[in-house]
Amino acid sequence: MTADAAQEKQALKGLKGVVAADSTICDVDGDLGKLIYRGYNIHDLATNSTFEEVAYLLFKGELPNASQLKQFNDLLVHHREMEPPVVDFLNSIPSNTPPMAALRSAVSVSGVYDPLAEDNSPEANFEKSIRLTAEMSTIVAAIKRRMTGQALIAPRQDLSHAANFMYMMSGKVPSADAAKAMDLILILHAEHGLNASTFAGRVVAATLSDLYSAVTGAIGALKGPLHGGANTEVLKTLMEVASVENVKPWVDNVRAQKGKFMGFGHAVYKVEDPRAIHLKDLSHRLGVETGDTRWYDISIEMERVVFEAIHKNCNVDFYSASLQHYMGIPGDLFTCVFAASRIVGWCAHILEQLSDNKIIRPSSNYIGPAERSYVPMSARS
Repeated sequence: MTADAAQEKQALKGLKGVVAADSTICDVDGDLGKLIYRGYNIHDLATNSTFEEVAYLLFKGELPNASQLKQFNDLLVHHREMEPPVVDFLNSIPSNTPPMAALRSAVSVSGVYDPLAEDNSPEANFEKSIRLTAEMSTIVAAIKRRMTGQALIAPRQDLSHAANFMYMMSGKVPSADAAKAMDLILILHAEHGLNASTFAGRVVAATLSDLYSAVTGAIGALKGPLHGGANTEVLKTLMEVASVENVKPWVDNVRAQKGKFMGFGHAVYKVEDPRAIHLKDLSHRLGVETGDTRWYDISIEMERVVFEAIHKNCNVDFYSASLQHYMGIPGDLFTCVFAASRIVGWCAHILEQLSDNKIIRPSSNYIGPAERSYVPMSARS
């Protein structure tokens, strides 16, 4: 290739602005601050729906009627139990294994024991999507219990998906607000277009590998700190600041050091992240319920001071930090909780990819040396 031709073929770093797929699943409008799942505004879904309804919507394209929702929920409940070898695996790994590494590996192990794992039919992949959606929260809860040196708790069949998730982590049936908080976290993080982990999952699926491999790849992408983990860093910030009075000096110091404010700004949203307001309200309610609004109060002051300083809105990660802290979820587990929600989006995209599949094989722009003569060993310096 000539130098002129190579220059015309310049790469777009990070594929920014490149349209890589047609999709009917999600519309993220960063200019207007809108998030749409299958045509439904996230505000309507967050206010009126449950995670089970939203999962059905993302998988099937329409909201379920009462009969469809019951059948779907029955399948989710049926698949809540982990296979014994997955439990054995989690019990066998070192206690200091990073939670996302444990989750990534447990999902891969789970696929080994699913008799449908290598069946790539639409029916089998839908069944596996339900199985993984149900099982993911059980795996994450088990990881949390192992982190804190506690015995694993079996799932209950009489609780909603969100309430059961909380129960398996804490051993207590959550309050109505805590269950609603988890339901909202799961709804708001369930899908967000062709982000890095979703794209990774679609790339693996496009090779006609199995769904477990695609989801494992997606988890691996989410594990990276440039994708998942921002709310973990927000919680560390709240703990470091420690009081409302310390917010302004802390912000001034970060600006002087040219540091970053985690939980502010977004790669897509140019205005307020539409998901943030729902978590903000529940963070306040759970702060009141637990009798300690300090972390919410610090968050409110930080949102105000940072916006005045850099004119960036907070994103969904910002208030999810204080909210999950009030829910008793350790910061190191936040990205796993994210994955227990995003599993729905990953699977929806994998199903969509396979419905009209073509292997994803972009080209690279070669900028290395021009063709040259081979140098024998004796002539090399």
